[in-house]
Amino acid sequence: MLPNIPYTQYKRVVIVGAGFGGLALAREIAKREDLQVVLIDRNNYHQFQPLFYQVAMAGLEPSSISFPLRKIFQSKKNVHIRITEVQSVNTDRKSISTDLGEITYDYLVIATGAVTNYFGMKEIEERAIPMKTVSEALALRNRILQNFEDALSVDSEEERAALMSVVVVGGGPTGVELSGTLAEMKHFILPKDYPEMDFKAMEIHLLEGSKELLGAMSDESSQRSREYLEKMGVHIHTEQVVTGFDGKFVTTKQGMRIRADNLVWAAGIKANPLNGLSPDVIVRGGRIKVDQYNRVQGYDNIFALGDVAAMQEGEWENGHPQLAQPAIQQGKALAKNVWRVMDGKKAVPFKYKDLGSMATVGRNRAVVDLPFIKFQGFLAWLTWMFVHLISIVGVKNRVLILINWVWNYATYDQSLRLILRPKTIEQIANKNEKNEEAVKQEA
Repeated sequence: MLPNIPYTQYKRVVIVGAGFGGLALAREIAKREDLQVVLIDRNNYHQFQPLFYQVAMAGLEPSSISFPLRKIFQSKKNVHIRITEVQSVNTDRKSISTDLGEITYDYLVIATGAVTNYFGMKEIEERAIPMKTVSEALALRNRILQNFEDALSVDSEEERAALMSVVVVGGGPTGVELSGTLAEMKHFILPKDYPEMDFKAMEIHLLEGSKELLGAMSDESSQRSREYLEKMGVHIHTEQVVTGFDGKFVTTKQGMRIRADNLVWAAGIKANPLNGLSPDVIVRGGRIKVDQYNRVQGYDNIFALGDVAAMQEGEWENGHPQLAQPAIQQGKALAKNVWRVMDGKKAVPFKYKDLGSMATVGRNRAVVDLPFIKFQGFLAWLTWMFVHLISIVGVKNRVLILINWVWNYATYDQSLRLILRPKTIEQIANKNEKNEEAVKQEA
């Protein structure tokens, strides 16, 4: 199999990863027709990660926060998209090895993002539910909903409570937002679907290893988010480091033991660099060391941006926060530098502009930290919704999300509680074989 990318007289920029950084870069440099852009990703769509938890909690459909890459670039003849896995970089040959074959580059940009970090705990890796992709969010939705169906049929009250209860590990924005949404489902939605069950038995635990929730935000936001969650009935346990999960009990280093069949892991991420780079450029957390122009240390024609890049700049001695904004800003800045170099001008060092951070805890409850003001409550909740809505790729997706949010707010309900289990080709083939055998036996 060959990638079949045509050779042209123009420089070829290969971008690995269509997350926030890679997509921002590709959209900008694709505006120039004197560049050939090759965008590579394992999925044929861009994922809006900040709203994964709403897919997991049946608030949004996966298609609402995903956007096809080919639709984004359908009018750009100089952009070539390939859906494949990248195995390694061949720096001596200026190429990358993929499942489709070898792809050469003049310039390579690594924007592979980050993956879930289990800190070497295999037991948790095997049993916990991560939430770093749309498919993982959908798997969490299936798991939670199926457990409620199973809870209807068990005899033991203890087993029923364990099936219903959820432990969320990680007190960052994902953990806080997920816990808040679970609490709202417990109080307003699930009792209508399962009137024969007592939801007092459903417990939601949020565990955080540090002293406070939302550690990267202000003390006011941290304290207010805790107050919101506790008022909603979430059990918050700070300074608790999870060390084990056998499928029935969650255990911590400090001796806590919680009975629950569901463990959602939102406790950490690690960068996802490509193989083939010098080990000297890989620093803490698997990130790639880059200079002020996002150039990988020791390589003139390889760049890295976003979660996978570690750039020392100003107060960010260990790299910028692994969030959407740094990735987007780096992608746009790199595009401008590409243009400047092509036009014979000098590249400009990257400067990160911190636009603030925010998290929602539930209906009418959110916390917002902006560089010039900090606020919480209803106005913060509206601000959170507005910022996320305008950040979504595609007008149709924005409209669908807005409709879902308005409907959910007006009715205290969601209509997306479907257990969707995609079948593999092998499963379909096996089923067809069994059906054929059954027909033969009947004959």
